[in-house]
Amino acid sequence: MAPSGGSSDNVVQCPVCALEMPAANINSHLDSCLDTKPSGATSKKRRLSSHEGSEIHGKTAGSAAPSFPMFQKPKPAEHIQEEAPSKSMASPKRTAMNHKWKDIHVASNSEVIKKGQDERVLPTQSENIQINGRKMAEKFDGKPLADRMRPGTLHDYMGQEKVLGEDTMLRKLLKANDVPSVILWGPPGCGKTTLAHIIAKNTNKNNTRFVTLSATSASTNDVREVIKQAQNEIKLFRRKTILFVDEIHRFNKTQQDTFLPHVECGTITLIGATTENPSFQVNTALLSRCRVIVLEKLSVEAMEAILKRAVDSLGIQVLGEDEQAECSSSDASEPPMYIEAKALTTLAHLCDGDARTGLNGLQLSVQARLAGEDTQKHGMIIKEEHIKEGLQRSHILYDRAGEEHYNCISALHKSMRGSDQNASLYWLGRMLEGGENPLYVARRLVRFASEDIGLADPLALTQAVSAYQACHFIGMPECEVILAQCVMYLAQAPKSIAAYSAYNKVKECLKNHKGPLPPVPLHLRNAPTKLMKNLGYGKGYKYNPMFSEPVNQDYLPPELKGTKFV
Repeated sequence: MAPSGGSSDNVVQCPVCALEMPAANINSHLDSCLDTKPSGATSKKRRLSSHEGSEIHGKTAGSAAPSFPMFQKPKPAEHIQEEAPSKSMASPKRTAMNHKWKDIHVASNSEVIKKGQDERVLPTQSENIQINGRKMAEKFDGKPLADRMRPGTLHDYMGQEKVLGEDTMLRKLLKANDVPSVILWGPPGCGKTTLAHIIAKNTNKNNTRFVTLSATSASTNDVREVIKQAQNEIKLFRRKTILFVDEIHRFNKTQQDTFLPHVECGTITLIGATTENPSFQVNTALLSRCRVIVLEKLSVEAMEAILKRAVDSLGIQVLGEDEQAECSSSDASEPPMYIEAKALTTLAHLCDGDARTGLNGLQLSVQARLAGEDTQKHGMIIKEEHIKEGLQRSHILYDRAGEEHYNCISALHKSMRGSDQNASLYWLGRMLEGGENPLYVARRLVRFASEDIGLADPLALTQAVSAYQACHFIGMPECEVILAQCVMYLAQAPKSIAAYSAYNKVKECLKNHKGPLPPVPLHLRNAPTKLMKNLGYGKGYKYNPMFSEPVNQDYLPPELKGTKFV
């Protein structure tokens, strides 16, 4: 017969204590089983009657329900052995799980337990360094150092004194909590997003609401929803809304039009951040409603100050040229870490004004030293070679599709025009090392050979075309020396813009001509058929090679007779 209150087919097993009982009693049993601290576990599965299942809420059930580590806070490692259940009270399966759980938590406290023994072994000196290194790693808190060191006040905001100095207009407006609609334009890592975060933290929460969107993931519907909420905030609470849109240039011109009427009437105050030139990437109508704030690349001095602040927050000591690190004992709770002053200066130069690159490079160097096998042998010192190893090459600011692309090619063109070989090679290197397509550079050199050198050295065009073909054949990095040779040749070649100027005059003449263009004179026309000859095509033309003396003949239309282009 089935137990009272359920049938033999309606029996379930408790996932915690492995007891079997009627399905009607499982919920109440689980509440009691998880809340009651047990003393052991049964070694066999058994079936409970409906009457027995109801007694689970009592003392008997409470004392029989076993512990399950997933639902409890982990015990300190030193108490695990003392509170382990006896073999007579726990099943083999549960005992094995408890041992496994114990090993995990013992390992997390850096204690080594030998297999098959309960004897503890103290960590060695190298293990002690790893323990202390883990304490240093915990300071990163799972976040990039660049995000942890993001300043929260204008006082800690460094490197943009020209825009946010003590007496600047923007700083006064920010202090007065009167934020205008602005477009923050600057290179990566110069502080655009940080400035927006400072504004968010220092705005009056009762009067202003701050909303953040990223154009890389947001859609037009997200913008409309924010605007709708902003309208309600004004009507109900008289609160302004500041909308920060990061990477605003990722929105196309149609999407940017969504902001226009609402920025115009003051429904939202827009703060946009972009690395691209707003003149090209931001809608002109939107630019007229916002003020463009140009943030410059951080100077080396500002980068050193930012890195020094990060080093201090991590508790890393800076060593001068003549200073040496103090040796710490093996049982120190946390041996100090040092960084050479020269290493900080090198990092400030290599990151090329990008604070994010500099701070992440510092974090990478610290983590590499903590994980290094030679930490115990050479000490916890970050040297210049560690910084250079972390940043395999200098961080070159160059955007193949942005403004820097046009800035660099313009600088190369003008340096060659000025016959400065050194500057020409520098700008060539900036482009190639930044990832520019070598064929693009070669095409520009072909143009330069004719535009700026032209008839002064006709071989320059041959040199440039040959360089283009060679780059097409072998590609990078082998073709870089070919481009360098061509750039040096063109820079030192004599210059003549006769052909360039003459053709520009022709274009100007055609552009400014009033009325229909004059027809080709009859004597200059070709006459391949008899009809065309009868119409006078080619009549009166003098074939120059047949005359020994100069031929007096007009080659321009009568309307342009006497016009000089050369």
